[in-house]
Amino acid sequence: MPVPVPGPVPHLLHVFSTFVPAGPETRAVRLIEAFGARFRHSILAIDGRTDARALLPATADARILDAPPRAGTLKTTLRLRALMRRERPDLVLSYNWGAFDAVFAAQSLGLPIVHHEDGFGPDETRQQKKRRAFTRRMILPRVKAVVVPSKNLERIAREEWGLPERLVRWIPNGIAIERFAPRDGAPALRRALGIPAAAPVIGFVGHLRPEKNPKRFLQACARVERELGMHALVLGDGPERPALDQLAAHNAALFERVHLVGHVADPREHYRAMDVLCISSDTEQMPVALLEAMASALPVVSTEVGDVRAILPEAQQALVVEAAGRETAWPLAEALTAVLKDPARREALGAANRARVEERFGFERMLAAYAGVYGA
Repeated sequence: MPVPVPGPVPHLLHVFSTFVPAGPETRAVRLIEAFGARFRHSILAIDGRTDARALLPATADARILDAPPRAGTLKTTLRLRALMRRERPDLVLSYNWGAFDAVFAAQSLGLPIVHHEDGFGPDETRQQKKRRAFTRRMILPRVKAVVVPSKNLERIAREEWGLPERLVRWIPNGIAIERFAPRDGAPALRRALGIPAAAPVIGFVGHLRPEKNPKRFLQACARVERELGMHALVLGDGPERPALDQLAAHNAALFERVHLVGHVADPREHYRAMDVLCISSDTEQMPVALLEAMASALPVVSTEVGDVRAILPEAQQALVVEAAGRETAWPLAEALTAVLKDPARREALGAANRARVEERFGFERMLAAYAGVYGA
């Protein structure tokens, strides 16, 4: 019997508006690592920023491509078209509105496209821009699939962009739950950061962009009851960092209680140091930090954004507050104070969160779904 000859390894071209360590980029890196030899990958950041390349394992079959200079949609599309003709990908994977020039380029060459939508920036927090919604309505029906991580985005894709059911693929984010241990205070890390062993720690994890509203997070922390001795632990970096530095330095309730540690490639120990995670965003869909905190048996206080309420178990619902108006920091502070004052409640909520993420949001389930879409 003849031995089968393996075919060529399919080449996936990932196109991001920017390749920084944020949700979609980190998820793509984890998938690339898990796919192993099934695919080979090229990664293009249209703005030329490739900070997330540091997350790629040395064993990954992945290249970072140099981005052509941006010069308006038409010229950028033509330059991306030339790049794609040179690279000859088997499948183009585009991520969010900022990669739409790549969608135009790939369609002009007849290349198959899987487009990913993970949410909106600060300019579309309250309402989508009409031109962008119209473009999605006109262009996305011609791609092979549109992948979304939240039911909220699935509804938007169907109802507002008019996409047929066969195109929209809801794939919830997933994490390797077994890698996360329940919080234990992480004494060594607390000592290194100068956080007292008994101090309650409120955590924030995310790229420091305006839509994440990290300033609201610190404003809420400043309003937590002073006698609790709260400390704030902020993981992430980005354009809002200078504003946070200034707020932490000039607010008496925050002085020497805010720890801005920057981006952390492996945040598991930092989750163990927290007592509660706070999500202060104006817009989200399905934040990975939420799942990681749940896997670390942490309670969560959050604004009501995306699928957050649906992801959390029933016992958590009272700690989800409306994400509207400048005064959202007050209800966040009230919820944080309530949960920090009740250790038994924190433990019960953390156990419920860990059980929920084990039940629904494992990495292997997400990996199989993406492999199925890309393989098809």
